Amino acid sequence: MNLILQATHDIPSAQVEHLAKLSNTTRTEQITARVYRLREAEQHDSIAAYCFEHQIDYGFVPKGKTLADFGLVVMDMDSTLINIECIDEIADMQGIKPQVAEITEAAMRGEIDFAESLRRRVALLKGLDESALQRVYDERLQPNPGAELMLTELKMNGIKTLLVSGGFVFFTKRLKERLGLDFAHANELEIVDGKLTGEVSGKIVDAQGKADWLNRIRVELELKPEQVIAMGDGANDLKMMAEAGSSIAYHAKPVVRAQASYALNFVGLDGLVNLFSH
Repeated sequence: MNLILQATHDIPSAQVEHLAKLSNTTRTEQITARVYRLREAEQHDSIAAYCFEHQIDYGFVPKGKTLADFGLVVMDMDSTLINIECIDEIADMQGIKPQVAEITEAAMRGEIDFAESLRRRVALLKGLDESALQRVYDERLQPNPGAELMLTELKMNGIKTLLVSGGFVFFTKRLKERLGLDFAHANELEIVDGKLTGEVSGKIVDAQGKADWLNRIRVELELKPEQVIAMGDGANDLKMMAEAGSSIAYHAKPVVRAQASYALNFVGLDGLVNLFSH
């Protein structure tokens, strides 16, 4: 295995040497000041805690595994591809962000069924003018750090992208166009006479819905599960991540970090590229 180390700061050589010693390798390659590859590395119980303490993201990647081995990357939207939870910011326009954010957090930790949590949150938005959605998009929504670099590298490698969200089509549709994504699926807010009704139209895209969309697009592209990467941050992403050959927990809840192939706790989305570079 190769042990990939990456951080948002220059990694001191002493820390790299310590991790090389723990992983029983002398083959250390500096990719940049912030990214290192330790070849033929071995697992060690102390590596996770040491890396977390020093704000280093790490991943054991099979030797020879590169982006070229993948054909599809599936991403969650809120707090993964983008910097906000859209529904919390919509609620802020209604002056009820704390109430909605509390339900969002509980759902992400896996304490409330997602579909139920979504219905409860959307019900609180009843009567809000639909212009609030555009304001959230224009004023508050930004791709997370490294998003454009990651997407450029994926395109260069011929990898398709699927944005699948328990959030709303209003945002996924605009992001698909803005970032050049291949596929996007999410929930539809019911709007009548320019106002939110407090209801969701159609079948809710929940945890199982996300997993189903991953498999639907994977089959359409004639890919095997091991050719898919899935990335998310909340409990609602776990079923989707379990369907992919490689899963990445991005700045995620502990329950997600514990079950993912890799965790990016500190670096941006371009950390995906660093994991699977040559």
